[in-house]
Amino acid sequence: MSNIDEMSVNAIRVLAADAVQKANSGHPGLPLGSAAMAYELWTKHMKHNPKNPKWANRDRFVLSGGHGSTLLYSLLHLFGYGLTVEDLKQFRQLDSLTPGHPEYGHTVGVEATTGPLGAGMAMAVGMAMAEEHLASKFNKEGFPIVDHYTFVLGGDGCMMEGISSEAFSLAGTLALNKLIVLYDSNKISIEGDTDIAFTENVKMRFEAFGFQTLVVEDGNNLEEIGAAIEAAKADKTRPSMITVKTKIGYGCPAKEGKASAHGEPLGAENVIALKENLGWPTQEAFYVPDEVYANYKKIADDNAKVEEEWSTLFGKYCETYPDMKELWDKHHDQNIGKELIDNEEFWAFPDKADATRNLSGMVINRLKDLVPSLFGGSADLAPSTKTYMNGEGDFSKDNYTGRNLHFGVRELAMAGIGNGLALHGGLRPYVSTFFVFSDYVKPMARLSSLMGIPLTYVLTHDSIGVGEDGPTHEPIEQLAMLRSMPNFTVYRPADATETIAGWYYAITSTSKPTALVLTRQNLPQLPGSSKDALKGGYTIDDSSKATPDAIILASGSEVELAVNAKVELAKEGIDVRVVSMPSVDIFEEQSEEYKESILPKNVRARVAVEAATDFGWGKYVGLDGAYVTMKGFGASAPAGELFKKFGFTVENVVSTVKSLL
Repeated sequence: MSNIDEMSVNAIRVLAADAVQKANSGHPGLPLGSAAMAYELWTKHMKHNPKNPKWANRDRFVLSGGHGSTLLYSLLHLFGYGLTVEDLKQFRQLDSLTPGHPEYGHTVGVEATTGPLGAGMAMAVGMAMAEEHLASKFNKEGFPIVDHYTFVLGGDGCMMEGISSEAFSLAGTLALNKLIVLYDSNKISIEGDTDIAFTENVKMRFEAFGFQTLVVEDGNNLEEIGAAIEAAKADKTRPSMITVKTKIGYGCPAKEGKASAHGEPLGAENVIALKENLGWPTQEAFYVPDEVYANYKKIADDNAKVEEEWSTLFGKYCETYPDMKELWDKHHDQNIGKELIDNEEFWAFPDKADATRNLSGMVINRLKDLVPSLFGGSADLAPSTKTYMNGEGDFSKDNYTGRNLHFGVRELAMAGIGNGLALHGGLRPYVSTFFVFSDYVKPMARLSSLMGIPLTYVLTHDSIGVGEDGPTHEPIEQLAMLRSMPNFTVYRPADATETIAGWYYAITSTSKPTALVLTRQNLPQLPGSSKDALKGGYTIDDSSKATPDAIILASGSEVELAVNAKVELAKEGIDVRVVSMPSVDIFEEQSEEYKESILPKNVRARVAVEAATDFGWGKYVGLDGAYVTMKGFGASAPAGELFKKFGFTVENVVSTVKSLL
C-alpha cells in the first residue's frame, strides 16, 4: 500500500471516529474495519461521478449495514459529493444531511435507505435485475449503454437476517453476474462473538445459491481486495460474494476486535490512541491533509472522464437508433401515465360482474403496451393475483428481456427487490401476493414509504371472501396496518371503474408507493362509480335530501352491500347517502371544503361497513356512529356463508343504520 493510499484509507477512519465521537452516538466499528475495502472499491473499481450523482450508467453502491453510515458519509465528503466537514460534524443531529442511517433522497450519493439489516442486500439484487433487464432491452452491438455493476456491503447481521437468503437465492437462480456482495466478516455482533448464534459456513451457503465465492484473508490488503473484485467482475455467469476478513474497530488498541466497538463512541482517549496508532499527523478533529483531498479529487476527475466517454457513446447511440432513444425516454419519463386520464380505451370495461383482481389483470395488460417500463410479478401467485403480462416473457437467466418476474415464495425479499428495481431508475415495478401476507411485506413497504418511491403492491384476496382457506388466509387487521403508514397509499376498489382509477393513481405516483387491495370474489359494476374515485372518497349513491338522514361509508366489496342497504332503507322512508372510500389516504389529501361536501359535519348518524377491523374508521364515524366490521378472525367456509355469519348482510346494515336514528 502506498503512503497516499494508506493516508486516504485512514482519513475515512479518522473522519468516521471523529463524527461518532462528536455526536456521542453511532457505530464506529464497521467504518474502521471496512475502510480499506471501501477505498479500494470506490477508487479503483467503481464507476461514479460526484459531479453527476444520478448518472444513469454509474455503478451502484449500497451500504446494507446502514449503522456504519459514517463510512459512506466520509467517502461522499472526500470525493466531493457535497457533504462538508460541517455536515460531518452534524452527524446524527436534527435536520442534518448525515442522519444515523443513510437516507435515500436526503443525502446526495446515498442509493438506498438502509437501517433494517439485510434490506440493502435485497435492494441490491433488485438493482442488479434492473441493470440486466435494461441492458438486454437497450444495448446494441458496439453500444453497451447499460453496463454497470451493483456492489453491496454488509456484515454478519445482514447475513443472519432471512431476507438476505431469500434475495440471494433468487440472485443465484437468475445468474446476476453484475452483482458483487462484499461481506465484512469480522465475527462480531452486538452481543459478542458470532459463534454464540451464527456458526454456519456462509461461503458454502453462497456456493449453494450459485455464487462465485472469493475470500480476502487480510481486510487491509488493497491489492488482495482489488484482485478479488476483478475476479468477481471476470465471472460472466454468476454473481459473486467476497468474504473480506476484517477486524471491527481496526486501529483502536482498546477496542479492536471487540463488540464494544460496534455501537458506541470510542471515547475521547481512544480516539487519541487511534490516531496515534494510525500515525495520523494531528489530533485535531476532522483534519484531513491537503494531499489526501488532492488524491480523492484526482480520482473523481478521472471518473468524470469516464462519464464523458459514456455520454459521447450515448449520443451516437441516439443518432444511430432514434427509435431506441424514444423508448429510453419513455422508460425514464415519470409522468408517462398521466396522459391516460382521457384515454377512453384505458377506462373501458366489460359490463359484467367480476373480481377486482381480474379487472386489475385487465389493466396490467393494457398498461404493458402504454407504459413500456412496467415490470413486475408475484411471489409464486401470478395465476391467483392476475399479475402476468401476456406475451411479455419471463425474466430469467436465459431471457433478461422478459417483463414477468417470478420471485418464488419470498414475499419479504420480493418487496425489498421491488424497492431496488424502483431505485435503479428506468422501470415502473410492481410486486404481488395475497393481502394477508402483507405482514411479510410490511418492513420493506415501510422503506418504500420512507424513500418515497412509487412501487406498486398488488394485494389480492382482500377479506373473509377468501372463504374456505380459513382465518390464516383471511386479512382482518392488514388494512388498518397499511393505512397507518405515512406516505403510503392504500386503495381498495369496489368495481371496474375504481380499479382502473387505482391503477391510474399508482402508475402516476412519483413520490409514494401504492397498495391495490383486490377481491377474489366477483363484484357488480356500480352505476354511481366514476373517476371521482381518484379523490379517495366520493358519493357513489346520494340521498335525495339536501341533508341525508344518515351516511354509510364503505370500501371494496362492501360498497355493493351499502348500496343495497340504501334501497331497503328508502322503503322505510330513510334516505341515506352512500360514500365509497377506496382510499382514506387520498381522501385526506383533499380540501376541507371537499371533505365537508362528502361528509357534512351536521350528519352524525354514520355507519362504516368493511370486512376488516374497525380500527381507523372512528375518524369518520365519530362518537355517534356505528360499525359493521370484523370483531375477530375469520373462519373456513364458502365466502357467502362467512359474510352472513359475520353480519355483512343488507339486514344487518339496515338494522345498524336504524339504531342510530
